[in-house]
Amino acid sequence: MSDPIELSCPAPATDYARVVLAHGAGGRVMQRLVAEVFVAAFDTSELRREHDGATVDLQPPLAVTTDAFTVTPRFFPGGDIGSLAVYGTVNDVAMCGARPAVLTAAFVLEEGLPLDELRRIVASMAAAARRCGVRIVAGDTKVVPRGQGDGVYVTTTGLGSVVTPAPIEPAAVRPGDVVLVSGPVGDHGIAVLAAREGIEIETPVRSDAGP
Repeated sequence: MSDPIELSCPAPATDYARVVLAHGAGGRVMQRLVAEVFVAAFDTSELRREHDGATVDLQPPLAVTTDAFTVTPRFFPGGDIGSLAVYGTVNDVAMCGARPAVLTAAFVLEEGLPLDELRRIVASMAAAARRCGVRIVAGDTKVVPRGQGDGVYVTTTGLGSVVTPAPIEPAAVRPGDVVLVSGPVGDHGIAVLAAREGIEIETPVRSDAGP
């Protein structure tokens, strides 16, 4: 007589050092990632409700914009992909003549990404959001197999209330208008390029990404 077959389906371990496919599968592993990495860092009442969306109280008219962020390397002098994803979208909302209020964030993670690196990125996003006075109220996380991504991609959508009496848009530009810049043009691109290619620059250049 053969030995009886024992069937078991143990709960998956949830303590990981790197992103695994289960982090994007919608189960307990993903729920723990969302709670311990994203909700813990962004710490907004909307995220703590564990809902797929958020209801926000904003005065119309509203401005909305969305932007996807990919950058190599993910960390560069003066910033990283996390802060860049916040500042880029906040600035786009502001350039619609609106006061930025809330953001949503979607993450595409590559299997094998170190979780400590993801935590650094998310912490940077949270700090940038606080600096800008905006709340990250909703988001999504997906995981692609190893080799099918570049570590992490971030897409942010921003929403704000319009505060200017006239629309701010390219079609409104007229000869004689004054162009204001907040710093040297090109610092961000040069900082990222130098970090990616290992170029040594006599005068260190840092990204000027900010609100």
